[in-house]
Formats: sequence, structure tokens, C-alpha cells
Amino acid sequence: MDWITQVWGFIRPILDILILSALIYQIYKVLVQTRAIQLVKGGVIIALIYVVAYFLKLSTLLWIMNSLATVFVIIIAIVFQPELRNIFTRIGRGEWFSYGRSGKPHQLDTVLNAAEILAGRRRGGLLVFARQVVIRNVIDSGTKLNADLSSSLILTIFGHDTPLHDGAMIIKGGKILSAGCMLPLSEQVDIRRSFGTRHRAALGMAEDTDAVVLVVSEETGAISLAYDANLYYDLSMEEIRKTLKELLSLREESLEKREEALFED
Repeated sequence: MDWITQVWGFIRPILDILILSALIYQIYKVLVQTRAIQLVKGGVIIALIYVVAYFLKLSTLLWIMNSLATVFVIIIAIVFQPELRNIFTRIGRGEWFSYGRSGKPHQLDTVLNAAEILAGRRRGGLLVFARQVVIRNVIDSGTKLNADLSSSLILTIFGHDTPLHDGAMIIKGGKILSAGCMLPLSEQVDIRRSFGTRHRAALGMAEDTDAVVLVVSEETGAISLAYDANLYYDLSMEEIRKTLKELLSLREESLEKREEALFED
């Protein structure tokens, strides 16, 4: 048994380093996609100031930093609340170590053709691509359609003053699940003043869920994407197509069965 103890003693620190490295890498991947990377930079600067104050025996500065430590934590939790919520949501979804990519196509050309026509007509549109997080409360807030995805149906709903055109359309796996849906508005305080309700709703949805939201501006005709608690305004059609293909290729098998039950209740 001594050799087992020796081998384990050799493997344990290596395993410890590998697990820690994997965790740090996964955390970094989440942080770089949100404003939370600013939190890390600020934390590093404060830590350096503390180290300098400690070694130089700057007692007053040390006392102030120690006294304000709790306050700093509260301020960080308030200012970066959307980013922190996004991080913990990802942990809860178990995406960190999920590398497989598959799932049904979302018929992107169908959606993008309709979005381009809406932009040209200066008609607003709000289309939500559901992914792994079940958004049943959002689907239930609108009119359930469970219709095949088509450009003509999208244009009918958003291109005219129908009862459903002011809300959001939920798309999943080649189906329009619901339309006229109400989305949560963003809680971010530094969002552009020029953004209207559609853009705030798209960003709010991206903060609360893993959905990808396509927004067509009624005022400017700009087409934007919201995902991972960020809004990317006025993208080119090629940028949108490339981004959607990448984001919507995540595994969705676990969600399909749950969504089938939405229309059986």
C-alpha cells in the first residue's frame, strides 16, 4: 500500500493544479463576455494598492481599506448585479464543461430575410431564440402559435399593426412558439438613453436567460443582437448570421422535451 500512497502523493498536486486551472479558464471565458471583466481589473488594482500599503506600513491606508472592505463587496454586488447573475445562471445550467454542439437548425435565412425587410420598411421587430433555459413564463405571456417558422408569418406579425406586433416572438427549433410576449426590461443603469422599449426588453431577456434576441429598430432600421447580458447594436447582416450560427449551435436536446410539454398542458 505504500506505493499507492506515494503515487497518490505525486498525482494529487498535479490534479489540484489541473482542476484549478480549468476552473480559472472557465471563469475567464464567462467574464470576458460581460462587463464583469472590469470588476476583475478593479480588484487587481485594489489588491496591488493593499500589498504596497502593507509592505510600506501605511497604517492609515490599511485601516481605511480594511474598514471599507465590506462596503466594497456591497457596491460590487449592486453595480455588477446583472453580470454576477449571468455568471451564476451559467453555473446552474451546467454549461461550463459542455463541449458538444448539435441541435435543430433555426432556419436563420428565413428569419434574417424577414428582419432585413422589416429594417427596410422601418418596422420594429423583437425575435427571441430560446436555448437551454426554459422560458415558459415568457411564452405564456403571449399568444401561443406553435407554427412553422416562415418569413411571411414574421412579416405578417411585425410588418402590420396586428395585435401581436408590439410584443416579442419566441422561436425554437424551426417553430414560432408564441408571439406578442412580454419581456423583462433591463436593469442596467448605463444603457443608452436613445434605446427604446424593444432594446431594453431585449437586453433584459439576455440578462435573465441564455436566449439570443434579435432586435429591429423602428426608428433607424438598425438590426442588433442581445445575448449574455450585452447588447450589440447595428450589426451587419454577415455579423448577425455568423454570430447566430455560433450561438445557436449549442446542445438543445434537453430543452426540446420540456418545450413539447408546454402545449400539452
